[in-house]
Amino acid sequence: MCPFPLAAAAVTAPRTPLRLLGRRLAAAMSTARPLKSVDYEVFGRVQGVCFRMYTEDEARKIGVVGWVKNTSKGTVTGQVQGPEEKVNSMKSWLSKIGSPSSRIDRTNFSNEKTISKLEYSNFSIRY
Repeated sequence: MCPFPLAAAAVTAPRTPLRLLGRRLAAAMSTARPLKSVDYEVFGRVQGVCFRMYTEDEARKIGVVGWVKNTSKGTVTGQVQGPEEKVNSMKSWLSKIGSPSSRIDRTNFSNEKTISKLEYSNFSIRY
């Protein structure tokens, strides 16, 4: 008997190519959880305080995609897409936390909708 029962099972188990496994996982994720998209604009002291960098970092930690950029009127705007619960976590972060030196006065969300697939492959800072 093998001292590592899981190793023995792995040797005898049929192998599925990773690319197929990834497709199945993506398909299961999209059918199990609805995908959401939302635009946002953050008002307050949000420029010159690394807000975009922290937003990008938080989005990647949470697991959402989209973008963020400064506007000419002193706000930060962008779009977030992903599973509903992750988008909601990002909305909360954009409304209440932000970067350490920022001050969020308010955050407006618009164009919130259910989408069938993600329009972005990552989260990025736009210039």
